[in-house]
Amino acid sequence: MFRQARAPTRDELQELLGKIITRLLKRLTRSGHLLEEEGMTYLADLDPADPLTPLQAASCTYRIALGPRAGQKVLGLRTVPGRDDKATSALCAQAHGFSLHAGVRCGADQRKQLERLCRYITRPAIANARLGCNGKGEVVLQLKSPRRDGTTHLRLSPLEFMQRLAALVPRPRLHLIRFHGVLAPHAGLRAVIVPGTLEKASEPAHEPAHAAARLSWARLLKRVFDIDIEHCPACGGTLKIIAAIEEPALIVRILTHLGLPARAPPRSPARLPELFQAA
Repeated sequence: MFRQARAPTRDELQELLGKIITRLLKRLTRSGHLLEEEGMTYLADLDPADPLTPLQAASCTYRIALGPRAGQKVLGLRTVPGRDDKATSALCAQAHGFSLHAGVRCGADQRKQLERLCRYITRPAIANARLGCNGKGEVVLQLKSPRRDGTTHLRLSPLEFMQRLAALVPRPRLHLIRFHGVLAPHAGLRAVIVPGTLEKASEPAHEPAHAAARLSWARLLKRVFDIDIEHCPACGGTLKIIAAIEEPALIVRILTHLGLPARAPPRSPARLPELFQAA
């Protein structure tokens, strides 16, 4: 017999959130992002040469990084009255700007609920349905839910909107998905938990799993750009590579004979902000 686990109480969530905040601050301090002096914690000076640093810092504080309104907050439109309630759910804890939600759960056999949770985790930064443009050429973003002060829309100039998008660009060589526990890369039981091919399933559990084969460049083109170079677009037959031309002079002669441009199109300079018009 299995007994259904009870829901956590507000005090238990608050205690768990406190432990998460403490460990997170220690982790940031060890990595050099935070400085601790005389019992106070400060934000370490980031690399000023990194162009993303001022954009991300301004985005975290809901302010504008560049342009004539640099340092000011983003304009918000309040269309509903504000509210004073501090807690939106009994299974929610908030402290020091952090929030912990425990109101959503799904069992291992609830595939639709699990798919919905995965879709929520991999959701894009902005929904196209809530993004628009007003008569002044400004970008208007509708919030998913009103804020406590009644703000339902954010109004930004095209340059300010591009700044907020640039702040979301991940840094180079940064893993966007992290796994913990038995799903961690070096976990001893990962080979038993993660499904594999029939050959891997027949191997003993104590033997390490072999690395998966890399996709060919032809299949990568098909997956990323929907360009299929392995099959003929006319008859659907299988194609094969007969030569790889790498000499620049020969490439120019072939393209010129076919009537195609032998040089790449020139790159146009970036337009000024006052000439940019949001679509």
